[in-house]
Amino acid sequence: MAIPSKGRLVEPVMGFLSYIGIKPQAMDDRSLVIPTNWQSLSLVRVRPEDIPSVVESGSVLMGITGLDYVIESGASVNVVDRLGFGKGKIVAAAPVNSEIRSIDDVKDGVRVATKYVNIASSYFGRLGKRVKIVRISGSAEVMPMLNVADCIVDVMSTGTTLRLHGLKSIGVIMESEAVLITPRELNGDQREFVEKFLVLARGALSSNGRKLILMNVPEPSLAEVLKVLPAMEGPTVADVASGRPMKEVISVVPEDSIPDLLPLLKKAGAKDILILSIEKVIP
Repeated sequence: MAIPSKGRLVEPVMGFLSYIGIKPQAMDDRSLVIPTNWQSLSLVRVRPEDIPSVVESGSVLMGITGLDYVIESGASVNVVDRLGFGKGKIVAAAPVNSEIRSIDDVKDGVRVATKYVNIASSYFGRLGKRVKIVRISGSAEVMPMLNVADCIVDVMSTGTTLRLHGLKSIGVIMESEAVLITPRELNGDQREFVEKFLVLARGALSSNGRKLILMNVPEPSLAEVLKVLPAMEGPTVADVASGRPMKEVISVVPEDSIPDLLPLLKKAGAKDILILSIEKVIP
């Protein structure tokens, strides 16, 4: 599997792999090929913008990189799944004191600094604007300050970096996130391995932001508790060995709902409430 060797996706990708149970063995900053606790899987550290081409070549079975890099490369790969992290937007941006206040103000001949040459060219071409693309490989934000360009096309997560450099977004080109990609052609064994990885990956992603909640409920209060308790398909209800009619109720709920949910459950009659973390949810 090819993974990013630098950039904003490195930590999220490593955290994601660890979360689903894939742990690198003997990794250091100089390691390019890293064995994992999966005997049949090694990690290959590659520049994120090069991962689509490496995957397209068939040299690796899978890769994780940004959707923006996949689109920019034009590589013939399968985008198997969006992974829900590493989100950002590819935007056009201009200095706040510039005459370019919106994308409509971009005139023919405006210089646009970017490493997303294909994405930028396609975007401005669709708008019928003949801009001059200035190809760069480093930070785009400083280019207007150096008078190398009039505006830029770059990735934006929160907008803080743009503001620090006196820039503002003038148009959103596309939204991006981390994606899992494979070569177009896979044999049976390769397809089976990818499916095994996907089961674990989707299970981990499904559990994110959810908690397991268990409670004892006196039988007369059961209907009221079930009215306020969210669930995936439906809660599990089982008998409790107790001196009075009692039910155990188990459900999976959104973590963000818990502060509001607990008082409602207590008011409805639930007691002995336990809240537990979930490692994976396999549909």
